[in-house]
Amino acid sequence: MTTKELSMKPKVRLKFIDMARSVAILLMLEGHFVDDTLLEVYRDPDNMIFFSWKFVRSFTAPVFLTVTGMIFVYLLLKNREERWIDNIRIRKGFKRVVELLFWGLAVQWYAFHVLEAISFGILTILIIYGLYKLLRFIPLWIFFFSAGVTIFALYKIVLVGELSQTFIEEGYMHLITDNVGDGRDPKYWFPIIPSIGYTMFGAMIGALLHDLKSHVRTWYFPTIVFTIGFVFFWWAKEILYGLDQVLKMDSFQFIGGDSMYSKMGMVLMELSVLIFIDNKWGHKISENNLFLKVGQNTLTIYVLHMVVLYGSITGLGLNRLFSKGEHSVMHLNPWEVALGAALFVAFFVLLIKYLDWIKKRLEFILGPIRRFFNKLFFVA
Repeated sequence: MTTKELSMKPKVRLKFIDMARSVAILLMLEGHFVDDTLLEVYRDPDNMIFFSWKFVRSFTAPVFLTVTGMIFVYLLLKNREERWIDNIRIRKGFKRVVELLFWGLAVQWYAFHVLEAISFGILTILIIYGLYKLLRFIPLWIFFFSAGVTIFALYKIVLVGELSQTFIEEGYMHLITDNVGDGRDPKYWFPIIPSIGYTMFGAMIGALLHDLKSHVRTWYFPTIVFTIGFVFFWWAKEILYGLDQVLKMDSFQFIGGDSMYSKMGMVLMELSVLIFIDNKWGHKISENNLFLKVGQNTLTIYVLHMVVLYGSITGLGLNRLFSKGEHSVMHLNPWEVALGAALFVAFFVLLIKYLDWIKKRLEFILGPIRRFFNKLFFVA
């Protein structure tokens, strides 16, 4: 096949990546609605429905953070041979960092949540990739793997000892971990540690997907991914404990991150199932499929759901009407919460269906803003 024929060959999109983002953002929508409206009296851990909902919700954010790192690095490596500064993906990455910080502050200026966590994760990826360009003899995935392992291990270290006390005294502890004082602070659900650890492992997966792309469409690739995820989901604590016993490093132990590795195991199992679906039926799924389109517009959905549900920016949100708080207009029973969550998700799916039409009507506003930021980061 000639160079010209190769350039004309259509690019095959890994649709399971968009599938994963769609699953994560839809679970986030229903999770936020249910959590904000379901009264405490109905939150019975012995109830199988509530237990299942809480279990699924526990790995929604890890999926989102992992997939963010995965897709960013996968696209970044398409220009692998270019110098760090010349790679358009690097400039787009810095632009994305600023955009996420801006929208994070815009929707909740007093909080540190997932947009800021993703922003710091992408910034870390950019820095590590620059280091990799200087040390090409070390595979890129090892850089990200090492970063992920280190961040998960630091989770326990910053909770105890002099380092923890220093962060608390300086007022920065919430940027590091959510476990401060009596429970979690609702303004800091996505601290840097361990949030960007998931993004680092996602970046590692993105690097491996790029380097092993000839194997991704095989039957054994998703099987291996599922097996690794299954092992870590069930036996993360035992594996990390054994590793600590072998290394015998008192000041740096892996066992403190067992819950994070268990969640990573669930993420890997989900990804493996989506890879299998993509391999088996992906060719029948249109590039314009609405489900995939939802995954391609996660930032839009996230920002708008903060406005609609919590009243960010406007001060008028659904939680003024339906909330578990005592000042809400009315309280919902579990069946009403379930119906409300379904309608809430349906609203955003419908919004994405007509998003292109809406953007065209708002081009007179969105266009100048987009061109300004493109010129600012030299991506025009």
